[in-house]
Amino acid sequence: MFVLTIVFLFVMFILFKLMLIVPMREVHVIERLGKFRSVLNPGFHFLIPFVDRVAYRHDTREEVLDVPPQSCISKDNTQLEVDGLVYLKVMDGKLASYGIENYRRAAVNLAQTTMRSEIGKLTLSQTFSERDSLNESIVREIDKASDPWGIKVLRYEIKNISPSQKVIHTLEKQMEAERRKRAEITLANAEKAAMINMSQGERQEAINLSEGQKQKRINEALGTGQEISIIATAKAEAMEMICKALTVNGGNDAMNMLLKEQFIGQVGKILSEAQVSVVPAEMAKLEGFFEGMEQVTHAVSNSSAKGAR
Repeated sequence: MFVLTIVFLFVMFILFKLMLIVPMREVHVIERLGKFRSVLNPGFHFLIPFVDRVAYRHDTREEVLDVPPQSCISKDNTQLEVDGLVYLKVMDGKLASYGIENYRRAAVNLAQTTMRSEIGKLTLSQTFSERDSLNESIVREIDKASDPWGIKVLRYEIKNISPSQKVIHTLEKQMEAERRKRAEITLANAEKAAMINMSQGERQEAINLSEGQKQKRINEALGTGQEISIIATAKAEAMEMICKALTVNGGNDAMNMLLKEQFIGQVGKILSEAQVSVVPAEMAKLEGFFEGMEQVTHAVSNSSAKGAR
């Protein structure tokens, strides 16, 4: 029984060495007597026991490697602490096994040196504003250098860019000064716009007032013109009627009577409104007029008396 057990275990060991199952996410590098034989893809494979062996196993999925923080100097001599992430994938199991000792460590170190070189080409402000172009440059340089290693660098992402405390303090002062500058510019623009609006409003007000005065004068002139025209027309019609009336018998007497009545009315009005005694020059002739009327009256009375006798 002991011998059978030994034989059974030996057979199982031989079968275990003979068969190989490669998982879906991996590739295996096989060496025969210490020399590279092949790269086995996922699936079931047979090996020669004690002759073939699995020398390397590589994960074919995309890997994420953390790039530790490192000190970098920008183009304007500013010290920065920068870290990031490298995304890569094994493309050739043979080159990943024999092209480099440890492709993970090599990729991280290459990412650090490339990142220092690329940041040295940019100023501090550019490192913050051009992160995408910086990532693309690092990926391009790492991928070019890692091609003989059988890996493909898919992308690089900068996680943090941390200036020193002195630089942060200086940047805070600069940002504060920039904010004050923008605030002053905004206030100046607002005052300028307000003054422009006020001047435009005053100008428009003056224009509106002048237009109103102009229209008022035009309307008054038109009204005065119409008034003069109506009065002139009325006077012309009155004069025409007077002329026609004078051609009739007794027209002159009627005119004289009318003028006398108007004269007496105007003299009475002047005398009633004046604060001093006003005596027209014609009043001296009125005395002779009344004396003559008295003489005519006496003469008429005498004549009537003689006729009666």
